[in-house]
Amino acid sequence: MKRNFKVWILILAAGLLMSGCQKKTQVKGVELTVSFNEPTLSDNLITDVEYKWKTNADFVKFDKDFKVFVHFWHNDNNILSDDYVPEVATSKWEKEKEYTVKRRIYIPPFIEEFDPQFKGEETLRLSVGFFNPYDRSGQSEREVLSKKLKVLPPPLGTPDVIYESGWFDLESDPNSVLKQWRWTSKTAKCIIDNPKKDALLVIKGGVNLQAVKDQKIIFKINDLILDEFVAGKELFEKSYNLKKEQLGDKNEFSLTVGVDKSWIPAKVIPNNKDERELGCQISFIYFR
Repeated sequence: MKRNFKVWILILAAGLLMSGCQKKTQVKGVELTVSFNEPTLSDNLITDVEYKWKTNADFVKFDKDFKVFVHFWHNDNNILSDDYVPEVATSKWEKEKEYTVKRRIYIPPFIEEFDPQFKGEETLRLSVGFFNPYDRSGQSEREVLSKKLKVLPPPLGTPDVIYESGWFDLESDPNSVLKQWRWTSKTAKCIIDNPKKDALLVIKGGVNLQAVKDQKIIFKINDLILDEFVAGKELFEKSYNLKKEQLGDKNEFSLTVGVDKSWIPAKVIPNNKDERELGCQISFIYFR
């Protein structure tokens, strides 16, 4: 009799644990599906994401406008956030309607392929929901979707980007919008494997508008100007669909990032001892 009682207790405890682990939608009448344009996700990948929100007959109208939080978690590390404001304000959402938002994200490198414990793939947890940006209590988040994603290393043959010259060491700050970056000197050069086919080049970075005004940034492919622009905002992201003819016929090609004006923190910022000659920040160079 005692043995049966213990078994019953264990079954009850297991049932409570299972029910506690099940994820329930905390926003009544709202459903969300998330899809990616890439059939297989990898790290170091740019991909388009579609967030399809649906309200049903049980939807209770929001009394305020919420932002959407989008967090990608690897274990306890938030490796990517893509919070956004819905195109249709949530206070205007109605019952039995569909609201679709398309975004582009960059999944940064996080997989350690040479780790002895690596089993060929990693798992990310995608968490999406609403939050009130004006609530400073940190208690306003309401999760709508929690989903596990399988992520593989980049496929074989993915071009390597080698930071050859003119680059400073990698810096990071989890509270910064860029998260991580390298400063360039006045001119910085990369060497990239030539896939000898059309490819996508994306460069994301930033400038210090207080230190240097109207700074022109110049991108070159094999010494030919690809683009030049004045960054009107602190952050920039540029995308280029490159033709294979632009890359030349060698096994590698060069990408140069230059600026027309550099600056030295020690000469601009009071009590700063940094004597580096800086150009711009580059958060990532994506080529695939």
